[in-house]
Amino acid sequence: MKRERLGSRLGFIMLSAGCAIGCGNVWKFPWMCGQNGGGSFMLVYILCLIVLGIPCLIMEFSVGRASQTSPINMYKKLEKPKQKWGGFGWACLVGNISIMAFYTVVCGWLINYFVKFVSGNNQNIGFDKMTADPSVNVLFLLITVVMAFFILSFNLQGGLERVTKYMMIALLVLMVVLAVNSLMLGGAGEGMSFYLKPDFSKINGSVVVGAMNQAFFTLSTGMGGMAIFGSYIDKNRSLMGEAVSVISLDTFVAILAGVIIFPACFTYSLEVNAGPSLLFDTMATVFNNMEGGRIWGSLFFLFMVFAGMSTVLGVCENILAMVRDLTGWSRPKGSLICGIVIFVLALTTALGFSVLNFQPFAEGTTWLDFWDFIVSNNILPLGSLVLALFCCNKFGWGWDNFIGEANSGKGLKVKHWMKPIFQYVVPIAIVFIYIYGMVNFKWT
Repeated sequence: MKRERLGSRLGFIMLSAGCAIGCGNVWKFPWMCGQNGGGSFMLVYILCLIVLGIPCLIMEFSVGRASQTSPINMYKKLEKPKQKWGGFGWACLVGNISIMAFYTVVCGWLINYFVKFVSGNNQNIGFDKMTADPSVNVLFLLITVVMAFFILSFNLQGGLERVTKYMMIALLVLMVVLAVNSLMLGGAGEGMSFYLKPDFSKINGSVVVGAMNQAFFTLSTGMGGMAIFGSYIDKNRSLMGEAVSVISLDTFVAILAGVIIFPACFTYSLEVNAGPSLLFDTMATVFNNMEGGRIWGSLFFLFMVFAGMSTVLGVCENILAMVRDLTGWSRPKGSLICGIVIFVLALTTALGFSVLNFQPFAEGTTWLDFWDFIVSNNILPLGSLVLALFCCNKFGWGWDNFIGEANSGKGLKVKHWMKPIFQYVVPIAIVFIYIYGMVNFKWT
């Protein structure tokens, strides 16, 4: 099967950033930040992106471009004779499917809120009320999945690349407008102080674990989320520069999301540590109490739909590519079958707040927490660990092969003095933080 190609470097940057930028930035990042001390979490998060995120993203792009295949086969194609790395490709498939088992539902919630504001039915909505209604959850899950796989059924440049470029540009413009609006609110000063001023006394092991998991979650590194886009580009550009561009855009959006949300929280005396409902309940309250709120709310949730769909499209493209590599199916056939499977699996989350009552960990947890635990706490960090070991050691692909691929083309290069960071600092940090997180996880 001939490998498809992206039409431009801008398409690659926007597509990769679009996969990274999503609910992880504008839904999960603000509530993680709110629950972990604001500026303290922000500082540790940015450090994790620099020390762990950039190296892992470079390695994933490199493995994808060198293998010219989907994550299901990338380790197998690059491994040396008698090595047994191929099995990790299946972990990539499990990870991508697991994230869509709840992410498609979250995206459906965003579409629901957008529809409520556009139609003027925004006065009587709430996160708990919405999630407790199984018919609403299933309907908007179905809309999300159908939209995603309909777009993916077209060829790469005509479908995914074109749609993502326009969505990303619209998303960035909307975010800047909304951020400026939030900075004009009465509580902006207090909100920005909480958000950007670190309180070093609040930095503990849990904050570090949360920041690392969030860094991997937002970049989708460790499960081939970025490797697939590496396989769609040529060797004209070196990959460190591309990784820095993607992470810079991703971080810019995450920071803007906090600028939009935290001034609003302090203006209207809302809880910053509300958790997953923060964005939905906080922003709905804000818009329902401000002049022109229906218009602002419609714009905000439209941008949230763009953010969520950009990641849904990126991850579902990865799933589709892996399934097509395994089966040889066409895009339309693969899109239909993958869409059905994702929809059925995501029903667990869609119905998990009502008829499918399942508490996997502490009281009050749901199917969403179960899928998120599999992805954020396990597959993403452990997959990044595998990636680092594979790229930087002789018992894997090897440092020379990795750096040769990463440095092909124009742009920033990986320097040889960076080898200890890639080979030792990244895996040791991941192992330490992962073990700490498992030991201190609230199982019951």
